[in-house]
Amino acid sequence: MSRIVWSRFRKSDNVTDGEETRIEHSTERPIREASRVENVGPGGLSFEENAAGGLGRHLGVTSCTLLIVGRIIGTGIFSTPSSILSGVGSVGASLMLWVLGFMLSFCGLFIWLEFGTMYPRSGGEKVYLEAVYQKPKFLATVVFAANAILLGFTANGCILFASNIVVSTGRVATVWTERGIALGVIFFVTILHGLTSRTGVLVMNVLTIFKIVILLFVVVTGWVVLSGKTHIADPHANFRDAFAGSSHSSNDTQYATATFKVLNAYTGWSNVNYVLNNVRNPVRTLKIAGPLGLGICAALYLLANIAYFSAASKAEIDASGVTVAALFFKNVFGSAAERFACYSRPSFVGPLCYTNISALGNVITITFAASRINQELAKEGIPLPFGNKFWASNWPAGKSPLPGLIIHLIPSVIVIITPPMNVAYPFVLDVEGYPQQIINFLIAVGLFLLRWKKPHIHRPFKVWWPLAAFYLAAAVFLLVAPFLRPANGVGDTPPLPYYVYVAIFLACFEVDTGRN
Repeated sequence: MSRIVWSRFRKSDNVTDGEETRIEHSTERPIREASRVENVGPGGLSFEENAAGGLGRHLGVTSCTLLIVGRIIGTGIFSTPSSILSGVGSVGASLMLWVLGFMLSFCGLFIWLEFGTMYPRSGGEKVYLEAVYQKPKFLATVVFAANAILLGFTANGCILFASNIVVSTGRVATVWTERGIALGVIFFVTILHGLTSRTGVLVMNVLTIFKIVILLFVVVTGWVVLSGKTHIADPHANFRDAFAGSSHSSNDTQYATATFKVLNAYTGWSNVNYVLNNVRNPVRTLKIAGPLGLGICAALYLLANIAYFSAASKAEIDASGVTVAALFFKNVFGSAAERFACYSRPSFVGPLCYTNISALGNVITITFAASRINQELAKEGIPLPFGNKFWASNWPAGKSPLPGLIIHLIPSVIVIITPPMNVAYPFVLDVEGYPQQIINFLIAVGLFLLRWKKPHIHRPFKVWWPLAAFYLAAAVFLLVAPFLRPANGVGDTPPLPYYVYVAIFLACFEVDTGRN
């Protein structure tokens, strides 16, 4: 009887806030009685334990917008422009990819808004995949778990933080020195969210506001450079014949790989979907915060890229590696700005201080959402060591899922210490990008399947189908292109093979399906 009550509650997805409240009140007594008899959740938790939201519904429109902006504005806009330019060969093609990424991200956002307003609970893609792909049983959960648990790491932000610290010292550091710094970041963030949950949210919001202010400073500085009122000799040079040098190979995978990096830089517009159990009035909040947060980031991203290209030559940016923001400040403000950034209190406008704070803030934001996803997977019974009840709980303080944070910590540590440090950052971007495109493809297909199978479901938001079709077509291209051999047989992470990130996902998927 108790398991039936649980199942009926979990299946009641298409409810408004008012209806949900009435359902909870009407079933409160029998559910409490049932939970006294046995643990009814597949994760080994009672109903009350499973429904516990830690801090409860404490996120409003402002916090959710900052949650999205804080997730999107991370390391990508300060580091990937150089590798994207290297991949496509020209300034014009690079800027067009950023515009394409903006368009695809908005199409994806609208798809996620439709699903999120239909199923306003935490879990994100996990919830939507389970709603669409119900047979074979648990297949959708396993596919999502393979990506979320095994590949849902935040190593890229930690690696960039460590790289920038080393550059700022002006010294040659050993590989394990950089790795040690990166490991310190991920352990610090885990403790911050796990033991001081409210402080973690406060720090996350403060760093997000700081990132917006400094990125605006980059944009305004770029306008000043383009006006010709600085010492930059020819700020318009990169915009003359902007498409010169573009790659034209018919089987070149560099465009697909570069697109992965752009989309990775935009990743985060679905961040609120993962924590809807903690959102006040989730349907209304999601419809406002999603477009607002992504719109802010898209405008800043495009303008920041223009600023970069105005202050440095194509060759300089191509050779800058993961420190393109440092190159920008060096060219505009002098070489002292590049190294002084992380030394002392006047460095808050410096490039490395900014990129480090952005990297740290991004890690904090991703980890906040990832821990909730892992907790939801544990509640669903995904096999984990030592029993799912522990991993699904809010141990130890009852306000934040430290066990879910530990699940997130483990793969992050592995990725930090495994690949060569000189290619670690682009390698991590590739490894994250391909699996997410598989999930995106399944979600886009699922949108059309659900409209066909269940047209009667109440949809507070409905995406225009051509936008969903465009997103689906792009997802298909991005899934196929990495299998095509590059013209020179070398990808963007030598000496690693160009196909290695696809192979890693397939291996992780095989491991996860084998366990389940």
